[in-house]
Amino acid sequence: MGSEQDCIFCQIASGELDTEFVLETDTVVAFNDIAPAAPTHVLVVPKRHLGSVAELGPGEQELLAELIDAANAVASERGLDASGYRVLTNHGADAGQTVQHVHFHVLGGNALGPLG
Repeated sequence: MGSEQDCIFCQIASGELDTEFVLETDTVVAFNDIAPAAPTHVLVVPKRHLGSVAELGPGEQELLAELIDAANAVASERGLDASGYRVLTNHGADAGQTVQHVHFHVLGGNALGPLG
């Protein structure tokens, strides 16, 4: 696992990589995925480093609510309200987590089909 110092999402969230944000608040940023799995594929990440969703436990309710609010705002801004969208996160290698910084995927723009 990577450390906070070499975390690509920390670098993006801090503005170090000059990534264009779809949405930015004091604590959360959202940006387009570089390898989209759907016509809309936006990542929503906290600016503060947390390794995965498993670290969003007691005391992190406010941040979790902000992440979900940001995901919903992105979906609304992209016009996905009527057709539907998926918000998901992964924890660990078996789930497909490739960046060790909690992030939520907002996917939509076509029929996504069932998971599994």
